[in-house]
Amino acid sequence: MAKRTRFPDVFWVANFIEVLERFAYYGIYMGFGIYMEYLGYTKAQLGVVQSLFLLISYVIPVISGTFADRFGFKKVLIVSYVAYLPSIMLLILTRSFSGIALTMLSIGLAAGIFKPLISGTVRAVTDKTNKTLGFGIFYAMVNIGASFGPLIAGRLRAISWDYAFMAAAIAIALMLLITIFFYKEPKREIEGVTLKQKFRDLAIALSDVKFALFLVLLGLFFWLPFWAFFNLLALYVDRTLDAAKLYLNIKSVLGSAVANFLSRPDEDGTRRILGETISHTGYLVMILQVFVSRVFERFKAVPSFLFGLSVGAAGYFFLGLAKIGAPAWVFLGILLFALGEMISSPRIQEYITWIAPKEKAGLYMGSNFLALGIGGALSGVVYTSIYGAFQKINHPEYIWFTLAGHFILGMIVITLFTRLWGEFKELTE
Repeated sequence: MAKRTRFPDVFWVANFIEVLERFAYYGIYMGFGIYMEYLGYTKAQLGVVQSLFLLISYVIPVISGTFADRFGFKKVLIVSYVAYLPSIMLLILTRSFSGIALTMLSIGLAAGIFKPLISGTVRAVTDKTNKTLGFGIFYAMVNIGASFGPLIAGRLRAISWDYAFMAAAIAIALMLLITIFFYKEPKREIEGVTLKQKFRDLAIALSDVKFALFLVLLGLFFWLPFWAFFNLLALYVDRTLDAAKLYLNIKSVLGSAVANFLSRPDEDGTRRILGETISHTGYLVMILQVFVSRVFERFKAVPSFLFGLSVGAAGYFFLGLAKIGAPAWVFLGILLFALGEMISSPRIQEYITWIAPKEKAGLYMGSNFLALGIGGALSGVVYTSIYGAFQKINHPEYIWFTLAGHFILGMIVITLFTRLWGEFKELTE
């Protein structure tokens, strides 16, 4: 194996910006189902907001990626912050369903502008000697922010939901300052073409039936069941599992200080785990991602991706078992899902960006977000609604067994696709 090229300074600046953005994004999103229930809205209403939010936040990158290729990453980053900051502050001012839905759409728009820019930066400053490790580090940074966001927001919302939203706004303001003073545009070819030509290029990319179908399959069989984890688990832990037992489980292993930080007391003094503080993968990914990336960089992308789906399916099984058996099974379920995520998600993002010529990295990452948009757009209206139906028959755990089957079906479908159509050829430089 060739000696790895050193990462430039902008690689680390970009990754720190990613930490802050994920802190804000997941700080809001992971507890959002609990927030909607706190306001008295139904699972169907929650599902509609989740689907609309994820749809816009993962389709807008198709446009923002093309602007980044033409105008540069730094300028478009600043535009995203200008949209982000007031949108988050609006959450403090609105409580109506229409107001919340419109505000979350506005946040989704800002997040969508931002999403392809840091991964595009990583693609622009890596080569064949460090690409897998580079994307592994990037994905670990994503999950550092995604871990601390819900932790801090969970503690703050126990005092006031407004405090949780204000913390997210502060993170966005800090991102703006860092970008202005420290982010330097990575060296790469910036195309001097019109936006019309960019859309024509995108249409050409999607006119490849094989590539377009692959994106659809990823949306339906990976991102759709994947997003259901983040849409539902905090609610499941907070409202369905015995959160008091989970508190005692954590206290026995990690001590009172950690357990108390992750929980709050009821009126009778019984401490219960706050759902969003443990119902994510960030705290596991930030510890294990680089190691997992080092292990799987020696294997081909698609087989690694499929193996990750099988591990994620096992994780879903144990999440369901946590309701039937001991609540502590939820920790194994989260661990296995996290391992599946660490194997599958960065490899499939790396795979698609390395299909692209370097000067079109933003464009192809924008195309990739179409797959995430398909999955995100369906995840709320499908699985949040199904979860509500399972709750009505007193079997909310059925949702996780259904999701495990969805991942297994995805393995079968994508395996058949690659055998019938063949894998894509990755560029070497």
